[in-house]
Amino acid sequence: MLILSWNLFHGRSLPPTRRSLLEQFAANLAQWPWDVALLQEVPPWWPAGLARAAAADQRSALTSRNSLLALRRAVAQCDPELAKSNGGGCNAILSRTPIAEHAALRLRVWPERRVAQLARLEDGMCLANFHASARVPLAEDELRRLWERALDWAGEEPLILGGDLNLRSPVAPNPAIAHVAARDVDHIFLRGLVPLAGADVLDRHVLVEGASVELSDHPPLRASAEPAPLATLAHIR
Repeated sequence: MLILSWNLFHGRSLPPTRRSLLEQFAANLAQWPWDVALLQEVPPWWPAGLARAAAADQRSALTSRNSLLALRRAVAQCDPELAKSNGGGCNAILSRTPIAEHAALRLRVWPERRVAQLARLEDGMCLANFHASARVPLAEDELRRLWERALDWAGEEPLILGGDLNLRSPVAPNPAIAHVAARDVDHIFLRGLVPLAGADVLDRHVLVEGASVELSDHPPLRASAEPAPLATLAHIR
């Protein structure tokens, strides 16, 4: 199983490109190998199109700065660099296995709304996707509460938790949870799964009007895993 985590930077690039990059983001997600993709800072009108391009199921949850969304969308589609994070945002889960259940979990209202996603796939695999607050004490508190809810949500089923946690050294609540991928503030954790090869960072360079740019200010982080033996699963809690 391949797990991808990527903060989309509100659909922007480095260096800046003053046009919509939905087509480029969708093309990369469609061509990369992955089974589940945990996405953050996604323009709220993008998940359906990204999922269609990648032949995946999807669920999204609005995060912050989404009032007057039609106006924000109009500005962001014309010039994402003008809108930046004020174009609105959501977290999104894409999965090439159908999603059976989904819930949005609000973890903070002030100083900025923070919402995690919990999902269960048809095969029982459980997912938690999150973009934490930028201030370390807030991010640590949010992650602690997310772990509690995510472990309850998963029960005895395997669990993947990942995203932009805004922490360089996040802590798992018990030793049965493996920290399998890390790149700056982006992380992937596994419970009830066995990590395989080491994590990798995918190349996000694309050509836009003849110029090479990097999609997002975060590289896509990918990990691989397989189900743990049944004897191990019996003791994961």
